[in-house]
Parts: sequence; C-alpha cells; structure tokens
Amino acid sequence: MIRVLYDNQIFTLQRYGGISRLFFELMNSFKGSEEISYNIPSSFFPNDYLEKKVLMKFISFLDDKDFKGKGRFLSLLKKINFQKNVKALKRQNFDVFHPTYYDPYFLEYLNNKPFVLTVYDMIHEIYPEMFPKDDQTAKNKKILAEKATKIIAISQNTKKDIIKFYGIKKDKISVIYLGSSLKMGDEEYNLKNIRLPKKYILFVGDRHLYKNFVIFVKSIAPLLREGEGLSLVCAGGKKFTVEEVNIFDKLQIQNKIIHLDINNDKTLSYLYSKAIVFVFPSLYEGFGIPILEAFSCRCPVAASNKSSLPEVGGDAALYFDPSDENSIRETVKRIVYNNNLRENLKLKGTKQLKKFSWRKTAQETLNVYKEVIKEVNNGLS
Repeated sequence: MIRVLYDNQIFTLQRYGGISRLFFELMNSFKGSEEISYNIPSSFFPNDYLEKKVLMKFISFLDDKDFKGKGRFLSLLKKINFQKNVKALKRQNFDVFHPTYYDPYFLEYLNNKPFVLTVYDMIHEIYPEMFPKDDQTAKNKKILAEKATKIIAISQNTKKDIIKFYGIKKDKISVIYLGSSLKMGDEEYNLKNIRLPKKYILFVGDRHLYKNFVIFVKSIAPLLREGEGLSLVCAGGKKFTVEEVNIFDKLQIQNKIIHLDINNDKTLSYLYSKAIVFVFPSLYEGFGIPILEAFSCRCPVAASNKSSLPEVGGDAALYFDPSDENSIRETVKRIVYNNNLRENLKLKGTKQLKKFSWRKTAQETLNVYKEVIKEVNNGLS
C-alpha cells in the first residue's frame, strides 16, 4: 500500500476554492482504498471543506465583527499548522510527499523521499505586474518544479506554459484534469433572506485583475440597462469595493447588480441552475472548475477563449475575446435572447461533463504516485 503525506498549506491559506477542493476530493476518493493510505497533519483549518465547526464559527464571528486581532490569530494558526507539517515530515512515515501549495519549506526535511508537485496555473509568470513585487510564488514554484520527482499539470495548456517558462522536459509532467463537486440545484431549495432576480447573468468567484471583471461589467452594461428584468448576480468573492460601486454608478447599473456570499455547494448549485447564463471572462485559468460546475447544473456557459477554458468547455460553451467588450456583449446577448441556443448548450454541457470526474482525477493521481515509487525503486536497484 502506498503511503502519501499531504501538508496543510492550502487549507490554512484558503477558505474555499479550486485548490483546496482538489485535495479534499482526492482524500475523499482515497478513503477505504486498499492501494493507498494518506495522512494530513491534523490541526485547525479555516477552510469550508475540512472545517472544524467551532473554529469556523469563531472565524465567522471575527469576520462579522471586524475583529482587530484576527490577523494575529490567523498568523498563530498558520504557525501551529506549519509545525504540524514539519513534525509529520520528520517522522518519515510516508512513501510520497505531495505538498498542497508552493512553500519550499519541506525540502530540508524530505531526506531523499520523492515528492509530487501539482502546478495549478502559471498566472504569476504570465502577468507578474498583477502581483506585489515581494510575492514569492513564482520563485518558489520554479524551485519546486525543478526539484520535484514528478509534476502534475491540471490542463494541457498549463503543461505547455510550464515547459515554456521552466524548460522542463514534457515526460516529467502528467496532465490530470479536475472534476465538479456540484449537482443540479434543488428546485425546492430556499435561499433564506435572499430574493433572486427572475432573470440574471451569473458571475462566480473572485473579481480581481486577471479575472477581468471590470471589462466584463462594462461590456454587458448596455444589456443590463436595456434588458427588462435582467440583472447580474456575483456569487462569492469579497463584497463590492468602493471602486466597483463607483463603476456601477457611472454605468447606471447600480440597481442591476447584487453580490451574494456563498457558504455551501447547495446554494451555489441553486444559483447556477436558475441563471440564464454563466459568464467566465477570465484572462487566464489553469483549468476552470466553474465551467464544469455550470454544466453540472444545466446552466449555459459563455467563456473567454483564452488559456485552458476552451480545453475544458469543448463545444459546449460559446467563446469570446475577453479583451473585446463587443465580443463579450454579443456572445452573452446571443445566449440571453435565444432559448433554443440555451437548451442546446445545456445538452452539450451534460455530454462534455462526462469527460471529467473526481474519481478519474484520483485514479490518475494514484497512477502518478505508483510511477514515482517505481522510478525511485529502479534508481536504488
């Protein structure tokens, strides 16, 4: 039986999101397996997937109260989790190590044990100007990519970018696609204290920089102003900033946009299932789980034609140039006002979704672990 050690990096850094979702689903898939056992240092995670109920309630309380000591509390939490990781590494009770993010702290504790690195995207390398000058992500990622026994890329596009920026041999990189955890929204599900517009365009997740939110909003503003009853729902991410609100006011669409916090999959599924179209205008994505989430909930998709998104969406989505406002607007407009097109996209989405599953992700990841151990054993013989 293969023994795999994960660390808790991403579960300390991320409350919810694609990376922590990936490792949560991997561990779920491996439970009860006769081929693999895993360990993740037990501690407190401010994460919705591996949540400790009491801690999550406390962190939610801090969010609500804007508690000034929250930063110190989370720093202490991170320090405790780091110590747990180091302790587990020193025990050496594993065959393969799989870090969940890019901090290279573990290199001095491996003692020649192999490790697998998952590279999620190359956004820091492609758009370095969008990140603080002291951001170490690109530097750390490169160090680990060069030292890793094997690399997992979550799309062919990401593999291509790894080779382009790092010059790593393609044989060292395995492409393993992700899956969707969502199911079709429950028609009877009730969003407490939330009144959804009857007809809305859906945007999901963070809205910063490369997510291209501002260009997207400017492009669909005429549709929102002119379309009777048509609104934009932004699900997840932080509350609208002052700058964003000012943009809405300037575009005269302030009453056509609402933000909803998302704290569970059931709510997110419901939002997808009721949307007239989900729009993904990002300039770059390593994979693009929201496309699969929309397919899972029979929601038509309009997406950027950049990076990995066409690779994930196939012929089940309509694509636009994310830098061209007219391209975005006309693509979204086609879906909003064409019922037959929407139904056709729903059918194609259901078909495209069959190519992806977390079970497949887990099996292919297990195969990489086996390959790594075989390489190590052959090297020792």
